[in-house]
Amino acid sequence: MTSFILKLPKTRGRMRENADLAKINWFQVGGRAEVLFKPEDAGDLAEFFAGKPNDIPTTIIGVGSNLLIRDGGIDGVVIRLGRGFADCEAQGDRLIVGAACLNSNAVLVAKEHNIGGLEFLSGIPGSIGGALAMNAGAYGVETKDVLIEAEAVDQQGNIHKLTPAQLKYSYRHSELPEGWIFTKATLQGKIENSDVIAARIAEISASRSSTQPIRSRTGGSTFRNPPEKKAWQLIDEAGCRGLQIGGAQMSELHCNFMINTGDATAYDLESLGEEVRKRVFAHSGIMLQWEIKRIGKSV
Repeated sequence: MTSFILKLPKTRGRMRENADLAKINWFQVGGRAEVLFKPEDAGDLAEFFAGKPNDIPTTIIGVGSNLLIRDGGIDGVVIRLGRGFADCEAQGDRLIVGAACLNSNAVLVAKEHNIGGLEFLSGIPGSIGGALAMNAGAYGVETKDVLIEAEAVDQQGNIHKLTPAQLKYSYRHSELPEGWIFTKATLQGKIENSDVIAARIAEISASRSSTQPIRSRTGGSTFRNPPEKKAWQLIDEAGCRGLQIGGAQMSELHCNFMINTGDATAYDLESLGEEVRKRVFAHSGIMLQWEIKRIGKSV
C-alpha cells in the first residue's frame, strides 16, 4: 500500500490501487487509475469528501458509456458509483432512481409499475447519473423534461437537492458545479397501460438496432449537433463515413459513432475524432464540438 492511499479517509466502500480503467468503459481503452474508489452509499461518499485532503484530485466516472479515458490513465482518486446507487423505486407516477442505475433498467421498472413518459431513456446508453450531468435526450425528450429533483454530493461532503432550474439545463449540458456527483433523482412520469409503454420501448429498440452500432465498442454520439445541421450529415458530406485510424473507425452504419474495431488505443480514437473535426471544418466551415467526454493523461 502506497503512502498516497494512506492519506485517504477510511471508508465503507472499496478502494483499489492501480486499477485498470479499460475494463470499465464501453470503448474498452485507457490507462489505470492511481486509486479507484467505489463508495457504499451517499453517506460514505459524503464522508470521503469531508475527510479527503484538498491536494488529492478526484475524477468522477459513471458506467463509461460516453467517455474516452486516455492511455496514460488518471492521477488521484477515480470515483465510480456502484451497487449502492443503483436502486430504482416507483412512487405513484414518479420514479426514485439511483445515479448508477442504467437508463434501460429504470425504464423497465417504470413499465412494471405502469409509469409512462420515460421510454426515451431506453434509447440512451449509460446511467441516470450521466443523463443528469449532460441533460441526455432522445426522440424529442430531454432529461430536464422529466426531472423533478436531483441529489448531489459536493467536494466538502455536503448533500444538495437540486431542481432543473438550479441546474440551468441546456442542450447536452448542465451547470452542475465542478466536482459534484449526482447520487439519485426523482423523475416524473404518467400512469399508462403497460402494453402501450412496452410497445414504445420496442419501437425505440428496433430503431436503435437498425441505425446505430449498438453491439460495437462505442461511446455513443461522438459530436454534438450544431445549430446548422445534424453532426452525422456534416461528417458524411466531408467523406468521413468509415474513416479509420489504427483500430478506431467512424461507423459505416452511423457515422457520428466512433467504434473500437478490436485493437484501438485511446490515442487512435481521439486522433480520429480530431481528424474528423478538421475535415468537417474544411468542408463546411463548422467546427464540431465533442459530446464524448475525454479525460486522463496522454502517453
